[in-house]
Amino acid sequence: MSGSGFIKLRGDDNVVIALRALPSGTSLDGVPAPLASPVHPGHKIACAPIPEGENVIRYGQIIGQAKSAIQPGDHVHSHNLGMEGHSLQDHEFASQNTPLAPLEAGRTFQGYKRADGRTGTRNYIGILTSVNCSGSVAQFIAEASEKNGLLDRFPNVDGVVPIVHGTGCGMSGENEGYAALFRTLSGYAQHPNFGGILLIGLGCEVMQISDLVGGRPIRSDGALRYMTIQQQGGTRRTIEKGLEELEGIARLANTVSRSPVPISDITVGMQCGGSDGYSGITANPALGYASDLLVRHGGTTILSETPEIYGAEHLLTSRAETTDVGEKLLARVRWWEDYAARNGGEMDNNPSPGNKRGGLTTILEKSLGAVAKGGTAPLAGVYEFAEQVDRKGFVFMDSPGFDPCSVTGQVASGANLVVFTTGRGSVSGYKPTPCIKLATNSEMYGRMSEDMDLNCGDIVTDGVSIEAKGEELLELMIRVASGEHTKSEQLGFGGVEFVPWQIGAVM
Repeated sequence: MSGSGFIKLRGDDNVVIALRALPSGTSLDGVPAPLASPVHPGHKIACAPIPEGENVIRYGQIIGQAKSAIQPGDHVHSHNLGMEGHSLQDHEFASQNTPLAPLEAGRTFQGYKRADGRTGTRNYIGILTSVNCSGSVAQFIAEASEKNGLLDRFPNVDGVVPIVHGTGCGMSGENEGYAALFRTLSGYAQHPNFGGILLIGLGCEVMQISDLVGGRPIRSDGALRYMTIQQQGGTRRTIEKGLEELEGIARLANTVSRSPVPISDITVGMQCGGSDGYSGITANPALGYASDLLVRHGGTTILSETPEIYGAEHLLTSRAETTDVGEKLLARVRWWEDYAARNGGEMDNNPSPGNKRGGLTTILEKSLGAVAKGGTAPLAGVYEFAEQVDRKGFVFMDSPGFDPCSVTGQVASGANLVVFTTGRGSVSGYKPTPCIKLATNSEMYGRMSEDMDLNCGDIVTDGVSIEAKGEELLELMIRVASGEHTKSEQLGFGGVEFVPWQIGAVM
């Protein structure tokens, strides 16, 4: 139900959502009393009495409990809505996993077909570092390649991307943190958006180049070279050797050009950041509809950010293709509960201050909106951080809610496109994978249109349907996969957003 200035998402909700700034004393249809105080857009208003301790309902789901008695017309937010802890509820497994009807084959995009059978949406050369200590040298090589006009000689190459980070040493060589970094670096080395890779280490780090290479062909196209600074004899000699190797890699990468490939070769990492009260109403459901469309075409979509599905995981386990898939998701949730507890954290350390200013109050509310990105398709698989996704359809990859880290894992898992919804206005990009930004509200889109690719606020302001916006998004995804530049690419983002997940002690 909607009215002048508000929307009620489900019939049994006891709150409505303000769609514009509403002054104190405003009367709303269906709300028995006038507003007791001013309410900002995206914030909640009680439409029925809610006694102290009773559940507050949004999306037809519990988002928390009243900390004190709430009257109709009251603003519902952090001052009177809390969360009395969340325990895993009784979950149904595979009870709502009806496959979506496939769509007609034949839709294509212009992609880079790789020797291993996967498809890239970009054709970069990566300079991948095993450790922080080789990061500057990787950047020196990239800068030197720009000065000597490498790309002028190889027009099919999109650019040279140094992939640098702050880890790779001062860590155990055997624990889950090492395994996560190993998967991340391996995933980037094999990523289909790279036409070739130069792998550089220092030489004495924990994450050894020899272990990463391991005597195996990381890339079946042969477009990988590796070296250590210590073996080459220092910085200057490594730069000289690196430029020589880049020339050979670029020659191989330049032989590949775009050709028509099925859109089933698109793998989308789905993210939300800087969320607000509109996220679960506009951009996230629109992305969910586009996700379903891509899955129906045979493609793959990846939902992540495990702390931000907390409280809504039952909506995913019921869609699991099998009980084992649902149990695997719950195992990751339980791991996170233990991880937070042993590090002195809480699973309800979300929403962030910006999320709260946008109208979100508890992690349950945020999670219910975040899960909407996953549409309605059955959950085909659950993967660890940066684990290679080897199934088509809608899947989940475990990750923190910190966006650059989560996207890093999705890219390592094989995402050749990222779609990122934001209500407050997140700015970032993720080379080698293009990132499409969706604005959840028209006001922010108007302020930050140079950073946003698509406005989903018109779902509220102009009555555009979720379905129509999802179809518009799918067409944009196909164009970007075919080479159209996103706003973040035009602005030059993607050089500092590689953030591997550091699990465990730094020693």
